Amino acid sequence: MNNARIGFIGLGNVGSKLAGNLLHHGIDLTVLDLNTELVAEFVKKGAKAATSPKDLTEKTDIVITCLPSPAASADVMERADGILAGMSAGKIWIEMSTTDAEEIQRLAPKVEAKGGTAMECPVSGGCHRAATGNIAIFAGGPRASFEKVLPTLSILGREILHTGPLGTASKLKVMTNYLCTVHLVALAEALSTCKVLGLDMNTTYEAIRISSGNSFVHETESQVILNGSRDINFTMDLVIKDVGLFDSLAKAHQVPLELSPLILNIFKDGQRRYGPREFSPNIIRRLEDACNIKVLGVGFPAEMSDSQPKVPGYEVVPKNRAVH
Repeated sequence: MNNARIGFIGLGNVGSKLAGNLLHHGIDLTVLDLNTELVAEFVKKGAKAATSPKDLTEKTDIVITCLPSPAASADVMERADGILAGMSAGKIWIEMSTTDAEEIQRLAPKVEAKGGTAMECPVSGGCHRAATGNIAIFAGGPRASFEKVLPTLSILGREILHTGPLGTASKLKVMTNYLCTVHLVALAEALSTCKVLGLDMNTTYEAIRISSGNSFVHETESQVILNGSRDINFTMDLVIKDVGLFDSLAKAHQVPLELSPLILNIFKDGQRRYGPREFSPNIIRRLEDACNIKVLGVGFPAEMSDSQPKVPGYEVVPKNRAVH
């Protein structure tokens, strides 16, 4: 569906970057967001504005939602002037929010009852990669539907993994966000301890980067920590939502996790101290305050940028798994 008319609902930190990529590639794009100023910015760049989710759905072939919570997605789908009210045969709904697997499985039959198709396609890799179209995408849904949306996903991302039936992508996404949060908390402890020990923080950064202790989180979030901005375009309330989804999945299946509840409590404490909209890397402030230190380096960026050139996205096929 290379010539599909696409509607995009949710122009937040990630959504605005994804929608911007579609516009950059000349896609016929219609947008909607509660923030009318954001919509106006997209209209200036060539997008169209919708008056409601129903209006947007009626005017497009593919509807993408990228919203902050399962409740927000459900409202946009099910309200009187929602997506379902405008859904009809042949249309596709792509849920790119980090959501509850049970929610996508609950809403998908309602889309199908209207003759439409539902896919879940959460992203991973940070806002800086969403901006360049190099973000990773997990795609859950029928194989035939995946192949229909792959041309659109190839604009939005680089490495695209078909995870299986609806619900699998959401589960894998909250798992990866959980791991990201574990790494962030561990890095906050490591960097703070090295600061207290009197080690040079630029040297500490490189020691981690070239070692077995390295991670994607270190190469991104440690940099904005050491800059002092702590700006990774992700906030503590969103961490609590995502880790909470993972924790709930584990509890529902009687997995006796130990780290997950601890990480959740650390961020709940951070939210109480610094507010729900505090940038997530500032979880290190709990240790800075306790030790009367500032964990800073020299020459690190205030925000991350992606220097990789954009290439057409491609499917990642797991080893030893045939494509059906």
